[in-house]
Amino acid sequence: MKSHYRAVVIGGGVVGASVLYHLTRFGWSDVALIERAELTAGSTWHAAAGFHALNADPNVAALQDYTINLYREIEAESGQNIGLHMTGGVNIASDPQRWEWLKSAWAVFQSVGIETARLVSPQEIRELCPIVDVTGVLGGLHDSNEGHLDPYGTTHAYAGAAKKRGAEIILRNRVIELKPRADGSWDVITEQGTIVAEHVVNAGGLWAKQLGRMAGVDLPVTPMEHHYFITEDIPEIAALDREIGIAVDLDGFSYLRQERKGVLLGVYEQNPKHWNMDGAPWDYGIELIPEDIDRISPELAKAHERFPCLATAGIRKWVNGAFTFTPDGNPIVGPVRGLKNYWVACGVMAGFSQGGGVGKSLAEWMIFGEPQADIFGMDIARYGAFAANREYLKQTTRQFYSRRFVMTFPNERLPAGRPLKRPGAYDGMSAAGCEWTASWGLEIPAYFAPMGFRENTTLKRSNAFDIVGDEALQVRRAAGLVDISAYSRYAVSGPGAQAWLDRLLAGKLPKAGQARLAPMLGPGGRLKGDLTVFNWGGGDYWLMGSYHLREFHMRWFESHAADGVTVTDLSDAMSGFLLTGPNARKILERTTHQDLSSKALPFMACGAFDIGMVRARVARLSIAGELGFEISCPVAMHATLRDTLLAAGEDLGLAEIGYYALNALRLEKSFDVWSREFTQGYAPRQTGLDRFIAFDKGDFIGREAALRERKAGVSQRIVTLEIDALDADASGFEPVWRGGRRVGFVTSGGFGYTIGKSVALALVDDDSAEEGTALSVHIVGVERPARVIAASPYDPEGKAMRQ
Repeated sequence: MKSHYRAVVIGGGVVGASVLYHLTRFGWSDVALIERAELTAGSTWHAAAGFHALNADPNVAALQDYTINLYREIEAESGQNIGLHMTGGVNIASDPQRWEWLKSAWAVFQSVGIETARLVSPQEIRELCPIVDVTGVLGGLHDSNEGHLDPYGTTHAYAGAAKKRGAEIILRNRVIELKPRADGSWDVITEQGTIVAEHVVNAGGLWAKQLGRMAGVDLPVTPMEHHYFITEDIPEIAALDREIGIAVDLDGFSYLRQERKGVLLGVYEQNPKHWNMDGAPWDYGIELIPEDIDRISPELAKAHERFPCLATAGIRKWVNGAFTFTPDGNPIVGPVRGLKNYWVACGVMAGFSQGGGVGKSLAEWMIFGEPQADIFGMDIARYGAFAANREYLKQTTRQFYSRRFVMTFPNERLPAGRPLKRPGAYDGMSAAGCEWTASWGLEIPAYFAPMGFRENTTLKRSNAFDIVGDEALQVRRAAGLVDISAYSRYAVSGPGAQAWLDRLLAGKLPKAGQARLAPMLGPGGRLKGDLTVFNWGGGDYWLMGSYHLREFHMRWFESHAADGVTVTDLSDAMSGFLLTGPNARKILERTTHQDLSSKALPFMACGAFDIGMVRARVARLSIAGELGFEISCPVAMHATLRDTLLAAGEDLGLAEIGYYALNALRLEKSFDVWSREFTQGYAPRQTGLDRFIAFDKGDFIGREAALRERKAGVSQRIVTLEIDALDADASGFEPVWRGGRRVGFVTSGGFGYTIGKSVALALVDDDSAEEGTALSVHIVGVERPARVIAASPYDPEGKAMRQ
């Protein structure tokens, strides 16, 4: 053990070993892994060690595919046998909606380039796994790139390959304290002495919580129990001359694979149990938790129905081990805001599906400044401090675990951890029939419905379709009022504010009293944000963006901190409403003595206004594509502002609307939004944001890379599609085809109520982007005709929003 390393990885499970390997693979050799006991002595050693690419987040699915394809490479490089069994696997559906979902999942696989998956019939399922009873089965999704391996061998393969590249592995040496140093490095205080590490990686697994608290951060991870058993030899298995494929009975909450001449069967029970929520005891070793068979008996009964041979099989071994979970089940990866050079790779519940992708992405981030892929679905910054609250974490992880094999519908609003943060006008809006959804812990309006209404969960158009349509059409006819508490707001002030913003943002800064759209780029020229910058005058600036990116953006702002600049997140203090529609000005004029004419407050202008008794900040813009006013006020005045506006618009057709209608309205305008058309994975020219970049203004972050992209051109771009849909619309990541060739995928979609058409935005190959090009799109697994149409099918000249 040396006294200094460039990076120290804490934790010797499969994830820590993968991080170590990838650091060396990308060029850092002065690195070490420290483990309190032996490699795998946490969750890794008792893992069932299956792997698959299927994930609800397509970007995470792509990284899981990377992990699987890496295994043969690390086996060869290390010389360590990893016990790889590439058996293939099938997800089984016996419910009609589940079968539709699997067909949709197959289509998403195509979009992310996973072409090893195929849909299979009940008979084919039986051929793949002969011990399955296919009674009631409708079909399945088979992927040949699935299987299982030896967790011990795989972890040692990562570690061995890393050692060959110069890494050091230090065993039986617990980290007992972490202390930040003034230069950004860390004192890693261990049982065997102190190490100075330029970078620290928390890959602590069951002990990640404690390692986070050593650094002053409470991570949203917690261990939970998970059962599986291994049988004695089963005659039906022993009689086969091949290994059966993995079978996942989604409707029975169980998974099964072959183990020797028997099987391993695990369950995700509907009554899960947490274990040592603050992390495993330090002296917990290669141990198991006593099995709790009564608690999982309902799922075991279903498994015996699906796999009848279990009824006579002897049980050779029970395993009840702990794994760490996050609120949404995906890992937490990346730099922790406020802790320089402290990185996390925790909560990797599916370590043998995700470990390689986690290691790759984190190593790229540490060495090159950003990961190659858009991994926001794994980023620690997708959570705020609220997510580590014990009750919130308990509810959400319990919900995820119990729904591990339960289909979540696109329009399903799950209850765990809610309501947490409520807009100021929450009670009044609820009384008016608001149906709520949530973003980053904040309740936001989905739509307004009659009291007692219940929306049916579906992959297709729900019984809320017409309700949403009425809201959207009322905006076009008269006016709509939507709560915009879920817009993030950041105040930027100080003598250096203008210069700092000019370097941070790729566009030109607005003059006093104006607002501008403001792309923000990373050093590699890819997007970091699509913000709106407001110049209120007197050196007072705001940035506004997506609420769920608050931690992500504050981390970015703080990583580029400069003297003379203060950035304050106002999002918990300020809220507001968007008033939009042809009657919006008439309504607002009734509430203020100030001039709201198009001359006094033209499109993209902003200023301070008295709206009734509320002193507000008002801007002339609207994502609905209509005349609109974004009105921001203190949270304490939110309810008063709502009452004021509703009273003023009562006889002018003002209706409260939710974000479902707002999404339909913006699709008719081909307006792009973050996490759909804009992500970290895209460069500005791909998305059309390059038209807002001021290449002539001087230097800004990402300028050189963006210039290279502009010169090189792009192979894909965003287009608007009209789809011949029937009873369902595109929602995102559906593949787009041209003559049987995949040419892109849908970024977002829905129904345009004003134009009466199903529309979508899609990223497609440049040679398929011309207006009129005939294409097709998979909608809920069914291929439907589509065509490229001109952008902004509603009001293409933009006259409505500029009036």
